[in-house]
Amino acid sequence: MARLVIVSNRVPPPRAKGAQAGGLAVALKEALGRRDVLWFGWTGQTTETPGLPHVTHAGTRCYATADLSPPEERLYYTAYSNGTLWPLLHYRSGIFEFERSAEEAWRAVNARFAAMLVPLLEPDDVIWIHDYHLIPLARLLRGLGCTQRIGFFLHVPFPPTALFAALPRRDAVLQDLAAPHLVGLQTEQDAIHLRQALAELGLETRVECFPVGIDAAEFARAAIKASAQPDVARLRASLGDRALILGVDRLDYSKGLPHRFRGYAALLKQHAQHRGKVTFLQVAPVSRGESAQYRMLRRELDELAGRINGEHAEYDWMPLRWLTRPLPRSQLAGFLRHARIGLVTPLRDGMNLVAKEYVAAQDPEDPGVLVLSRFAGAAAELQGAIQVNPHDPADITEALHTGLTMPLEERMARWQHDYTAVAKPPAGDWAQSFLQALAA
Repeated sequence: MARLVIVSNRVPPPRAKGAQAGGLAVALKEALGRRDVLWFGWTGQTTETPGLPHVTHAGTRCYATADLSPPEERLYYTAYSNGTLWPLLHYRSGIFEFERSAEEAWRAVNARFAAMLVPLLEPDDVIWIHDYHLIPLARLLRGLGCTQRIGFFLHVPFPPTALFAALPRRDAVLQDLAAPHLVGLQTEQDAIHLRQALAELGLETRVECFPVGIDAAEFARAAIKASAQPDVARLRASLGDRALILGVDRLDYSKGLPHRFRGYAALLKQHAQHRGKVTFLQVAPVSRGESAQYRMLRRELDELAGRINGEHAEYDWMPLRWLTRPLPRSQLAGFLRHARIGLVTPLRDGMNLVAKEYVAAQDPEDPGVLVLSRFAGAAAELQGAIQVNPHDPADITEALHTGLTMPLEERMARWQHDYTAVAKPPAGDWAQSFLQALAA
């Protein structure tokens, strides 16, 4: 079997577990197996004079990581990847910012990565590049003479052509996206948008939909095991007989957290029977804290949380618990199993595996209810969820009330539908399907 070369912005540390293993590492876990793998990307560190990549071997895997200089981190990562591409790809055209110097640095870092990667490649390697940070890489590798099969996967949404046209120098980005043999996206709608954008310039490449999945059976076992652990016991004891509403997201404006907080606040005002009977726990680890937009979001959420607790708390009840630090994945599995409501309401998301993990974690005899944004990629599969427009806090309010008062029989029927959808693909099927299509 040919060696698989994975290229991503960040590389998981060898043998990373729990909260240290990123979403991509978790998604690829089953597909990688014992296959020979070279994983290349940024260390996450900066140095004034970046040199050759650091190479580490761990069994059948080789990790090659490169540092960035401080200006590269600011321009390639913060300014362009996260300040320009991230908001635009999430349909937030009103807040994306563009600097010509940042776009040039983004391309220069990709060129340096390509030059570092080429000497590490073998003739029959299969190269799989991931996400918007590295869109130019396939075309750059081609320019350096690489003839290997190259695939690219965009984990975030791709917007309609009229919206994507707002990106300065977008033609070059589309030419980059036409360079791989195969481009994968999370939903068919995203794939349609990219095909249309490429067609406008007369460009062609194979663009297909490959929804990322989870190993539902494994996650269910992890949730059952975690339920017996002290951390989950502490959570249950602190709640008493109150129902738990749980949100688990990265702190990001695409996740719709202010709308979610306002929807919950309205639930307490409009449906008095839930006062003192429910607790909302939002876990949202801080990311990209150097960005002014993210600092503003954190401040807004802090103020909302304080206002909600100030207006509604009792001496023995805190209606909203708000954590901005990461929790181990194994611990979150137990929390998800105990939650009566899984609240997943991003304004736009490529997939959102938390929604699928919530379904997998439930007790089949007494499952909770998933409240899900219709703009999450997972919504296409999870039709048993109560789907909401996350821009409307009132929609969230009524969905929470419906979920909290839903009879057991209906909860079981909705859960069974969604668990069947989540459990249907075998472990690793997403990655294996992509790699098989790339080989073809």
